[in-house]
Amino acid sequence: MGWFFKTFRSSIGKKISVAMTGFFLISFLIVHAGVNALIFYNDQGETFNKAAHFMGSNPIIRTIEIFLVIGILLHIIQSLLLWRSNRAARSIGYAIVKPTPEVTWYSKSMTLLGTLILLFLIVHTSNFWIPNRTHQFLHGKELPLYLMMLQKFSNPIEVIIYLLGIFSLFWHLLHGFSSAFQSLGINHRKYNSLIRYSGGIFAFIICLTLAMMPISIFLKWIK
Repeated sequence: MGWFFKTFRSSIGKKISVAMTGFFLISFLIVHAGVNALIFYNDQGETFNKAAHFMGSNPIIRTIEIFLVIGILLHIIQSLLLWRSNRAARSIGYAIVKPTPEVTWYSKSMTLLGTLILLFLIVHTSNFWIPNRTHQFLHGKELPLYLMMLQKFSNPIEVIIYLLGIFSLFWHLLHGFSSAFQSLGINHRKYNSLIRYSGGIFAFIICLTLAMMPISIFLKWIK
């Protein structure tokens, strides 16, 4: 097992683990956005509440939540370690810094974007996940999540916080999606454009779906 941990701690190992946990978190985003999109039925939360209850009470989903937390922590830790090692490798700065037009600003700001997303996750879990799980543990039943959403997103400050978090998520996904394929060695000029294009579409659809939820509630399109 020594070779495994040695590889895991190497630069390549960090990139692979960041890519793999990134794909795992992307799968969570698909499910999360899909469940949230059920509020657009606009049936006073009946469909959404059924889906939320299933997600909160199904033992398989509850078990996956444990791996989700582990995946998030591993993604953060390995990303920070990789960022630190990259900074250490560039400890001696260049005398002249040449612009690199082929490198996007968001690809150079992944750590900052990731930090903003982490802050957003703290707010999000404090608003919904933690109160709901605590209430479920103490009283054996879930809180009315749909009503909680209506209450939270009637506050413009909450809406702005969520939109800023989703904005950061969009740019993080836009680079992270294609970067993950590259880290896993799936990198060829025949397919790179397709991967980038698919990543852009995915980031747009997911983030638009998530953003429309607080906007629709705040503007009372959904009641």
